[in-house]
Amino acid sequence: MHPLSAQAQLPADQDGDYNLKDASPQLGERWPNGGGFGGRGWLNGGERFSTTYDLVEQMFYLYVRVVKAKDLPPSSLTGSCDPYVEVKLGNYKGRTKHFERKTSPEWNQLFAFSKDRVQSSLLEVYVKDKEMAGRDDYLGRVVFDLNEVPTRVPPDSPLAPQWYRLEDRRGEGKVRGELMVAVWMGTQADEAFPNAWHSDAATVHGEGVFNIRSKVYVSPKLWYLRVNVIEAQDVAVDDRNRLPEVYVKAQIGNQVLRTKICPTRTPNPLWNEDLVFVTAEPFEEQLSITVEDQVHPSKEDVLGKISLPLSTFEKRLDHRPVRSQWFNLEKYGFGAMEGDRRKEVKFSSRIHLRVCLEGGYHVLDESTMYISDQRPTAKQLWKQPVGILEVGILGAKGLLPMKMKDGRGCTDAYCVAKYGQKWVRTRTILETFNPKWNEQYTWEVYDPCTVITLGVFDNSHLGGNGGGSNATRDARIGKVRIRLSTLEAHRIYTHSYPLLVLHPHGLKKMGELQLAFRFTTLSLANMINIYGHPLLPKMHYLHPFTVNQLDNLRYQAMNIVARRLGRAEPPLRKEVVEYMLDVDSHMWSMRRSKANFFRIMSLVSGMISVSRWFSNVCNWKNPITSILVHVLFLILIWYPELILPTLCFYMFLVGLWNYRFRPRHPPHMDTRLSWAEAVNPDELDEEFDTFPTSKPHDVVRMRYDRLRSVAGRIQTVVGDIATQGERFESLLGWRDPRATSLFILFCLCTAVVLYATPFRVVALVGGLYCLRHPKFRSKLPSVPSNFFKRLPARCDSLL
Repeated sequence: MHPLSAQAQLPADQDGDYNLKDASPQLGERWPNGGGFGGRGWLNGGERFSTTYDLVEQMFYLYVRVVKAKDLPPSSLTGSCDPYVEVKLGNYKGRTKHFERKTSPEWNQLFAFSKDRVQSSLLEVYVKDKEMAGRDDYLGRVVFDLNEVPTRVPPDSPLAPQWYRLEDRRGEGKVRGELMVAVWMGTQADEAFPNAWHSDAATVHGEGVFNIRSKVYVSPKLWYLRVNVIEAQDVAVDDRNRLPEVYVKAQIGNQVLRTKICPTRTPNPLWNEDLVFVTAEPFEEQLSITVEDQVHPSKEDVLGKISLPLSTFEKRLDHRPVRSQWFNLEKYGFGAMEGDRRKEVKFSSRIHLRVCLEGGYHVLDESTMYISDQRPTAKQLWKQPVGILEVGILGAKGLLPMKMKDGRGCTDAYCVAKYGQKWVRTRTILETFNPKWNEQYTWEVYDPCTVITLGVFDNSHLGGNGGGSNATRDARIGKVRIRLSTLEAHRIYTHSYPLLVLHPHGLKKMGELQLAFRFTTLSLANMINIYGHPLLPKMHYLHPFTVNQLDNLRYQAMNIVARRLGRAEPPLRKEVVEYMLDVDSHMWSMRRSKANFFRIMSLVSGMISVSRWFSNVCNWKNPITSILVHVLFLILIWYPELILPTLCFYMFLVGLWNYRFRPRHPPHMDTRLSWAEAVNPDELDEEFDTFPTSKPHDVVRMRYDRLRSVAGRIQTVVGDIATQGERFESLLGWRDPRATSLFILFCLCTAVVLYATPFRVVALVGGLYCLRHPKFRSKLPSVPSNFFKRLPARCDSLL
């Protein structure tokens, strides 16, 4: 394996080492002369093929495909044959499944042995008979000299397997039976790589074998289902002496929504309310509509119900309304008599609905701050991709032990990447703190203002390897986000990203993730055009959802995605999906609140710095600067048409100057910006608390009091802002008759003066007055400020 630069090899547990580092991996293919083990191969000395695997370090593997056998001899004890194949290379052994009573079995199984761990020059393939007596009978073997193994380079066709006569244990002669085998040298770019049995995972058995393989997943196609409940007719209640208080409840799976109670008590209620659900293809659930009567706050009577399959509803692509329909409601009750059922056929209640599947929206299943896909659901509305994103997941360094095995700490790490609808999962590298995956993946990019998320996890589902049961969760090791718009086109980035995780006891660096990625633009014109388009499809702006609706719909969409991906093989588990989709990003955190507050303060600090500079100019702290500002001011007053060109040219020069200091690498997790280094332990404990809380009452009371104090300060600031706004309103509101009289007289005089005086003279006098020397200034507040602060506000009317 090619080493990374010395800078990238610093220990992962170094305190405060949270910065992004440059890495220097040897990317691309480097084939040895004459094949994988220095012998016969298909490549000449300097010959080299270029493939799409140019963002990862090349890893060599010896591939063995065991296809089938024929004419195997039966056992002398049982009279039958239960054959299986054992592939042995040095200390590594792999075996196929066995067949019972079959002399011509077919396995078609693939084995991969890492070249870095091979310590033998011979590959031995044994055919054995699994007898019931407790010992396996030897049937024959085939031996290969690794110096004679050919090398295969994709996109060459797969190597054709050949028949080999079996020889006896000592290799002195042939025995009965033949075995079809193919043996070749290749890399991780070989299409056989993902499904092969790997020698570095030889200790995994059973279901754990499927849980360590690399896989590509696709998120289910999500739709918004809009149910417009219009009205109902002939709603009958059991108690004829009272009018019903009717509402409609709609349910899809575990999503339940209900309308408001009809304000008028009538057997023909009217609602005209929209209920929006999230559903996914293929549509496995039905829409259940129930009309219920609110008898009293703790009791509801079901008046009728109906179940409708989702596949029957119309799919619309724009805002044009779909056709509404009437549906007959089934009477809901227990033990209905046959006579009653005959009456229901003749007369029944019915409900008026307008139901459609919304194809013009993008179903949000991730935080809008880190969105990776903005396309609408309907594929007919998709535009052409504007770029290609290629990511090479090289490996990780210095991972911390995540679990105990045989009295020592170990980590079985794998990496998950998510962009758009495509998820990828690397294979699991067992029992190492420095795993090397070297897997490369590609995504189409439809919008550069999107984010790819990569997470590293510890695999706790290794079956016979002591991984635990289904209740065991895959532990999170860390996460990296990369915004595509921060990348330069056609440039290869190779960096080592710190994996930072907040724990209840503080911030911890779990290791480093080494990545290589490249963003390629397909059309510069389309890329520029994208920046003028809205972020989301137009339906989000023509018929927008409320903030509460979006939060609930996102939560439901995340649950559907986690449930569907959890049914794949191997499953992408719920805790992994939730971590990648930032399911808890909306939860309260004092640390995040501080971080957001100081983000706002950093923005305001720029305006404060400008005001201080202007104050220094006005107070003549630097006479040369004040004189230059006076000269510039007079030029702009004399030539006002230069104001906008001067401002734009100034911003152009500032942009050129800042180009020298542009970021040289993509942004990463900033511990200072996140307020993660100096966070209070109790605030962290509160951040990791469950919802609803599981803490003792005294802790909850203390946190509640702290929250009240913070909210009190916020309340004061909001009140001050409201007071200033109400003072502006009172200028013309006659709450203070004398102040309003003075202000409107001032406005009249000002209007007369401005009408009679040229604008240049007014601007010149006003500017020179603001820039006057400190000798002509008073340290007391100005008259307009004094007048404004004396205006009344509505705070006098607060209790």
